Formats: sequence, structure tokens, C-alpha cells
Amino acid sequence: MNTKFETITLEQSGDFATLSVSREKSLNALNAQVHTELKECLTQLKENADNLRGLIFTGAGDKAFIAGADIVEMSSMTPEQAFNFAVLGQDVSLLFEELPFPVIACVNGFALGGGCEMAMSCDFIYATETALFGQPEVKLGLIPGFGGTQRLSKLIGRNNAKELIYTGRNVKVDEAKQLGLVVKVFATKEDMLEGATKTLGKISANSPLAVSTAKSVMNEGNDLTIAEGLKVEAKHFGEIFTSYDMKEGTSAFTEKRKANFKGE
Repeated sequence: MNTKFETITLEQSGDFATLSVSREKSLNALNAQVHTELKECLTQLKENADNLRGLIFTGAGDKAFIAGADIVEMSSMTPEQAFNFAVLGQDVSLLFEELPFPVIACVNGFALGGGCEMAMSCDFIYATETALFGQPEVKLGLIPGFGGTQRLSKLIGRNNAKELIYTGRNVKVDEAKQLGLVVKVFATKEDMLEGATKTLGKISANSPLAVSTAKSVMNEGNDLTIAEGLKVEAKHFGEIFTSYDMKEGTSAFTEKRKANFKGE
């Protein structure tokens, strides 16, 4: 697996990995190269998913998670180039959702525009007290292009999402948590990364197959009615009864011992 990139870094420690956007001087802004490298990296992680049980996604330094898209690069784009740029960013966001293990976005500092959109494509968001969220694209004559118009309303409700996108205002971490955008708040980046690692540790004690299936079913259900989503849930609930993990988990419970899951 290629781990040598110019704008991102990937570090694995045991069952977990940390993926960082590493353009600290540019506040980790997203340009075409970042998107391309993220897409390559996430595709490789998806293809080698058996080697991982969880991923932390963050940004280099203390000032920004991802301050947004690279405005200088975007300012000279043609409509066709802008369309392709949006599709590339959307591809990256979908890959985060398609990874068969949990992904925690760890946000410190700015998570604006594309940064907020990338964080929302992860399973959930942890943040520091300095975190700042927003979709300020309308202030530049733009709209969110990496999924913000679609994911934000699913996370915080249609009306709240419209108010934030229409005004382009920034949201401090306390309000972000109140809205349901952020799950936990930490004093420092170090505390946040440690907390995320502990959470992944708790998750990894469970059946990898069950966690992966739950993620897949929940993501699929985002685009379905409740009735349709329940059918998907029941289908996968039945299928998982053929797995080793289900048999091992229920046996361990009745035998009052720790389960030895294999993810199969």
C-alpha cells in the first residue's frame, strides 16, 4: 500500500490508523491534489480493510482541521473544471462512508466549507473547544459542492441546515454540539485524539462484522423511507445469523465468557 503522499499522511498503529491532511501553511485547504491523494489512500484502505478496525481523520497543526477548499485554485476554474472538482470531492466523501470500519473526524480549529463537508462524511465528529464549523460558500457566490447541501440537513435537520447555509455564518463548538453536529468536545487536540483512540478501542471489542454491517445499513437507510429502511435492516439482521461472529457472540454470552470475534 502506498503511504507516500505529498499533501496527506497515513500512520497506522496496531488496528487503527490516523489520516491527516498536511497542508498546515494553507490551513489544510482542499485542492485537487489533496482530493486525488485522499481518493487513492481511501481506495487502498477500502481494498485492505481486513488490516484495520478504525480510522481517525484530522488535520495537521493546531489552527485548522480543514479551512475549506482552496479558493485561489477554484477562482480560475471553468464550469467544467468546477463540476469535476465537485465530483472528485464527493467521491472522497463517499469513500469515507464506504469504509467497512468506523471513521472518527477529529476537528480542531477551522472546519469550514469543504472541511465541514469532509467531517460530516465520517461516522461522527469529535472536536476541541477551538473548533469552528460553517458552510460559508454563499459569501463567495458559491454553494457547498462536496455534499454539504445533502448531509447537513440529515445531521441537524432541514431548517437548521438551511439557516446555516443561507447565512454562511460560523458555528462555535458549543452550538455545533447542541445541533447534533458534534458528539464530544475536548479541551485539547491531544485529548481529542486520545479520546478517539479509546472510542475505537471500545468499538473494536465488538464484532467487526456487526459494526461494519450496522454502518452499511445505517448509511443506506439515509436515503430511504422508514418502511424501506426497516426492510433493509431485517434482511441484514437475518443474514448475519449465518456468521461465525453471531454464533460466537451468542455462545460467549450464554457461557459467560469473552467472545473471540473473527469478523466473519
